[in-house]
Amino acid sequence: MRSTDLTLRLPERMQLPVRTLEDELEFHREELLSWHVDPETKRVRFLSLIVGDRDAIRETAVDLDVVHRFDLTPIDADTFYAYAVMDVRAADATLMGAFDEPGLVIVPPIVYTGRERVHVTVLGEPDALARLVERFPEDVGVEVERVSDHQRRAETLAGRLTARQFEAMETARECGYYDVPRSGSLAEVASALDCSESAASTLLRTVESKLVDAALRR
Repeated sequence: MRSTDLTLRLPERMQLPVRTLEDELEFHREELLSWHVDPETKRVRFLSLIVGDRDAIRETAVDLDVVHRFDLTPIDADTFYAYAVMDVRAADATLMGAFDEPGLVIVPPIVYTGRERVHVTVLGEPDALARLVERFPEDVGVEVERVSDHQRRAETLAGRLTARQFEAMETARECGYYDVPRSGSLAEVASALDCSESAASTLLRTVESKLVDAALRR
């Protein structure tokens, strides 16, 4: 099986009709983790992990006529789970219909980094993947980031790391290297890893670079 990473740019008709301007709403990222469309009620139930202003996002969501339920479970000051029930609009059905082909599976999460921009990984047979781009409406911008044999690293942050890199990250965390303020030194990390400070520094910089890229869907 092969997979592809796509970045979609949604036209205004497919964006949620929120009254708050995007630059006034502190929203950083939404990871759509699970969803189910009820064919009888024409509503979708979904669970998301959201990073942003919890109160402002709640007020914005409940103000939408298409949203029938919006429950939050806080994780920290600006990260929370959201469970929502909302109508499937005609524009939503059109977008989801592009993926509704035998041989294709969406790999969660679907990541929103703005009202307009969506990042999605799709697993499927090569022929089905090749037809996918042509199935999107003409006004949806589609950027193909990657097409290759399916890579688990596209699904998780830690999955991008080698065993040694993961060990270095865990060791640095245990030593207090990532505490704020920092309570452990690079020398302590290097000693625990039984390597030079230069090698430890290279390992940690590589880990940080890969995790930043993963978080930004690079």
